[in-house]
Amino acid sequence: MAQLRLALAQVNPTVGDLDGNADLIVEWTRRAAEAGAHLVAFPEMMLTGYPVEDLALRTSFIEASQRTLERTARRLADEGLGALPVVTGYLDRLGTSRPGQPAGAPLNALAWLHEGRVAARSAKHHLPNYGVFDEFRYFVRGDRLPVVRVAGIDVATVICEDLWQDGGPVSVTRAAGAGLLLVINGSPYERSKDDVRLELAVRRAREAGCALAYVNMVGGQDELVFDGDSMIVGPDGELLARAEPFAERLLVADLTLPAATASPGTQPVQAADEATITIEHTVISADPVPAYEPAPPLVAEPLDDLAEVYRALVLGVRDYVRKNGFRSVICGLSGGIDSALVATIAADAIGPENVHVVLLPSRYSSDHSVNDAEELVKRQGLQARTVPINEMVEAFERRLELTGLAEENLQARVRAVVWMALSNQEDHLVLTTGNKSELATGYSTLYGDSAGGFGPIKDVMKTMVWALSRWRNAQAEAAGQTPPIPAEIIDKPPSAELSPGQLDTDSLPEYDVLDALLHDYVERDLGRDALIAAGHDAGLVERVIRLVDRAEYKRRQYPPGPKITPKNFGRDRRLPITNRWREPSAG
Repeated sequence: MAQLRLALAQVNPTVGDLDGNADLIVEWTRRAAEAGAHLVAFPEMMLTGYPVEDLALRTSFIEASQRTLERTARRLADEGLGALPVVTGYLDRLGTSRPGQPAGAPLNALAWLHEGRVAARSAKHHLPNYGVFDEFRYFVRGDRLPVVRVAGIDVATVICEDLWQDGGPVSVTRAAGAGLLLVINGSPYERSKDDVRLELAVRRAREAGCALAYVNMVGGQDELVFDGDSMIVGPDGELLARAEPFAERLLVADLTLPAATASPGTQPVQAADEATITIEHTVISADPVPAYEPAPPLVAEPLDDLAEVYRALVLGVRDYVRKNGFRSVICGLSGGIDSALVATIAADAIGPENVHVVLLPSRYSSDHSVNDAEELVKRQGLQARTVPINEMVEAFERRLELTGLAEENLQARVRAVVWMALSNQEDHLVLTTGNKSELATGYSTLYGDSAGGFGPIKDVMKTMVWALSRWRNAQAEAAGQTPPIPAEIIDKPPSAELSPGQLDTDSLPEYDVLDALLHDYVERDLGRDALIAAGHDAGLVERVIRLVDRAEYKRRQYPPGPKITPKNFGRDRRLPITNRWREPSAG
C-alpha cells in the first residue's frame, strides 16, 4: 500500500475567461502545495468554463484553449509549482482524422500538467445529449483511459458523463489496475442530486475496485448552477471526504491506496459498451512517498432541501450579476410574496445596498400592500423609491379605450416601463419576479412583469416560494435577527392587484393543487389520461393543459433564471410554439 494526499479544487471558472481561469488554477495549485498535496485536480472544462456552447465551434477559441493550457503548465513550473501534478479540463481538438470524424473536431478534454509540460491527455467518451446538454452537437468522443503513476499509485482519469453511463473508460478501470479513479466534473445542480451522485460514486467505485474521487465546479453560468459537492469514496463505497456545497473549497484527503503493479505501455481493451478503449500508462513518480501520519478528513454535512435550493438561487443570482459586469439590481416591489422573496435573495447575493426596489402603487393597490413593502425595505435596508403610476396609466387610457384584461395588463406594462427606464438610466440589472407556476400557466404579462434580465425564481413553484420565505425567516430568527420578510406578506392571499379585489384564485386553483398537477405535466411529461389516472381532477387537467400549452410563446421571451428542478423552462423543455397537438380525450 502507498499514501497519497489528494486535493480537489472545487472552484468557480467563468466561460470565456481563459486567463482568469488559468489564474485560478495557479492560485489553487499553490494552496494545494501549501497543504502538502501530492496531486491536485480541477473540474471539467476548467480553462474555458462550462458549458461553452457554440464557442466550441470557433477555431480561434479552441486554439486559445490549447495555448492557455501549454502556457499554464509552464507558468506553474516557473512559479515553483511544477513538481505538483495537476489535472484539469480544457477544450481540445482531434489531431488526426478518424472514420467519420474529421481532424480538428472539438474535444471535451482533460490534461495532466507536470514540470512545465502536458504529461497526458484524453477526451470525454460519453457525450450527453439530454436535458441541458447538447454535447453531440459539439464534440467527438474520446477512446482512451490515461493511467498516470503518482507517488507509486496508478490514477485513472475520466470526465463527468463517463461516470454516469455504463461502458466506456470507467468499465475498464479495474482491468487497468488503477488504485484511484479520478473524475473531473461539470455537473449542474438539481434538487436532491447530491444523494444521486453519492449513490453513483459508490456503485462505480465498487465496480472499478478502487477508490473514487469526484471533483465538481461551483458557481452560476446563465441558467445553470454548479453546486460542487466534491467527494471521495473508498473501494468499498465508504464516504471518506466531502466538500461543503455551493462554496469554493479545497478538499484535501489522505488516502492509503494499493501500490502500482501494472506494466507501462498501452493496452487496447473492449469496454462494456463494446467500444475499444486504449489504456495509456504514464509515469510521473514511481516511488511512494515516505510514510506520514494522515490528517482527519473533512466530511461536510449535507444541506436540507430548502437550504440547498435557497443557496442555489443566491449563487445563481450573484454570479449572473457579477460575471455580466453589473454592480446592482432593480425590481418592482409589490408587497406580494414573489417580489419579496426575489428582493431577499438579491440582498443575500450582492448586499442590500446594491438592491434597488421600486414601489409602483396604482389605484388598485391596497394600503396594506404598500405598507408591507415599506416594512420589508426597512427590515433589509434596501434602496427604495416610490413611483405612483396612476397618472401614467390614465394617460394611456385617455388615448386607448381599454377594458378587461387589456386594461389590467396596461398597468403591468407601465410598471415595466418604469423599472426598465431606471435600469437604463442607472445601469441596474432588472430582476423579474415571476415564479414557475405563473410561467407554466401564462399568468404573467408579456412586456410587463415578465420583462427583465434575470428571473431568480423562474424555476420555483409558488408553493416552494412560500416554503423558502418561511425557511429564510426561520434562519434569521434562529440567529437572533429580525425576519427579513414580514409575516403579513407570507400570510395574505396572493394577488397581482390589477383590479378591485382581484386574487390569483379568481382564475387559478389553489396553488397546492395546481403545483402538483404542473409537476406531473411539466416535469414528468404525463399526458392527459396519465394525469387523471394519477388522481388529478379531469376538468382541471383539461384546463391546465390548455393554459400551459398556450403560454409557450410567453416562456420563450422570458429571461433566464437559475435551474433547480430536473426540467426547467428554457434549456430543458423545448416545445414548438406553432403546434396543433392536443392531448387526446380518454377513449
